[in-house]
Amino acid sequence: MSGVETFDYVIVGAGSAGSVLAARLSEDAGISVCLLEAGPRDWHPYIHLPAGFIKTFYNRNLNWGFSQEPGPYTNNRRIYAPRGKTLGGSSSINGHIYNRGQRLDFDTWSQFGNRSWGYADVLPYFRRMERRIGEADPTYRGKTGALTVTDIDWKHPLCEAFIEGAVRLGIPRNPDYNGGIQEGVSYAQRTIARGRRVSAASAFLKPAMGRANLRVITHAHATSLMLEGKRAVGVRYLKGGRHGSPSEVRARRELIDRQLGELKDELAAHGIEVRHAVAGVGENLRDHYAPRFVARVKSIETINERVRGLKLMSEALRWAAGKPSILGLSPTLVYCFWRSNPDVANSDLQLTFTPASYLEGVQGQLEREPGMTVASWQQRPDSRGYVRIRSADPFEAPIIQPNYLAEESDRRVLLSGMRLARRLLASKPLEPYYEREDFPGPGVQSDDELLGAARLRGTTTFHPAGTCRMGPRSDPLAVVDDQLRVHGMDGLRVIDASIMPTMLSANLNAATLMIAEKASDMIRGRAPPEPIVAA
Repeated sequence: MSGVETFDYVIVGAGSAGSVLAARLSEDAGISVCLLEAGPRDWHPYIHLPAGFIKTFYNRNLNWGFSQEPGPYTNNRRIYAPRGKTLGGSSSINGHIYNRGQRLDFDTWSQFGNRSWGYADVLPYFRRMERRIGEADPTYRGKTGALTVTDIDWKHPLCEAFIEGAVRLGIPRNPDYNGGIQEGVSYAQRTIARGRRVSAASAFLKPAMGRANLRVITHAHATSLMLEGKRAVGVRYLKGGRHGSPSEVRARRELIDRQLGELKDELAAHGIEVRHAVAGVGENLRDHYAPRFVARVKSIETINERVRGLKLMSEALRWAAGKPSILGLSPTLVYCFWRSNPDVANSDLQLTFTPASYLEGVQGQLEREPGMTVASWQQRPDSRGYVRIRSADPFEAPIIQPNYLAEESDRRVLLSGMRLARRLLASKPLEPYYEREDFPGPGVQSDDELLGAARLRGTTTFHPAGTCRMGPRSDPLAVVDDQLRVHGMDGLRVIDASIMPTMLSANLNAATLMIAEKASDMIRGRAPPEPIVAA
């Protein structure tokens, strides 16, 4: 074994949260920080080219490429579950979307007994980390943070028609869904600046990597925690993969990790000694499940036709010249937040639109013929799944069972979203371009038929959360307290999307960055900013 190194703080995983934490903690020159990452540095050009997400989608050098377990409401399919494996983690391979979630989401966290996690408490951290380009209400938006958030600079007539169709259905335009209210229809906001991806690594970690007190170790696969009694003191890892050299790194103050093992009976079944049992580890998995409606398009060109041959070369030249181009786009261009029925107080549906279509409805390969797509999903699903170890081998992929649509409430809301998606595609403003519904097709009308289509082609929206749930000791599924410390352990915190007690009405990257910002103040003993009580 190579020599043991010791730091004040050891962070396992250089994803969205890890990148922020490493940057913030290392601001204190007298503190030493070590950041371990199993993947490589984020050198690959497809990471930084926004349209390159299609290429990183299946790149196993940059992507863990997990697979979910079959389920009855997914036609027993194994749905692909990409996760980032490089500096920046999933923020280096995601779809660039910036969506914080609703006020209700965070107030619910607070009502569950998590002190100082209400909307008024987290809003100052959203503002602190953000550099919003364009007009925005300063009550809600930040202008001086590290994370650049921009509006789409490439407009398409189909997007305008879709927005107008939503307005005619009674869904108002919303100038800023990350502002005072989320509900409405608008262009998506994204973490893209000057045609390049803004990941957690490029925004937070890279500016800090020149500091003498920060050590970043890539190709470092964590294999186990090091405990002394009930205190976490370090982590063992293999440098260079399965056959790499075994190493250890120790933490004088705290270890920040998400590799917490498993339920007691699961560990014992795989011959692993139980050092500390926390019943909720791996439970409470939530994710958004989305079926997509696809329509064939006439009388206008879509993105599908512009990704080949001379047209693609033209787009590349535009991107290189700093002009709007499809190479500088996120995969989602328009957002729509609405209610599954008039009695719902807060929007519980999220729909997305893009003037493009993908083979079998899965992002990764564009179709050749003109198409447009509307995806819809329930914002706050009730169905819960789990993540569990498959064996004692730390290199073997975990068991991921999201249990999509297991709850009847999820199926009911999803059906409402699917019917709204169909109405939006067939709206009057889109009529000049709408040729026919390609999937699921006009013959699919009843609830059972629509659910059949959802089972056939529905897929993850890549938003897994909740498996190290935050909550008080009285919560049987809580893994961490509201300071993100593991219950019953000293020197160990979990800081990432896994601590979310309930699902957000949003993509998860923005909130994960916020969680890390807030946690950095907790760890450093800094007083939080004054809550912002916004109207």
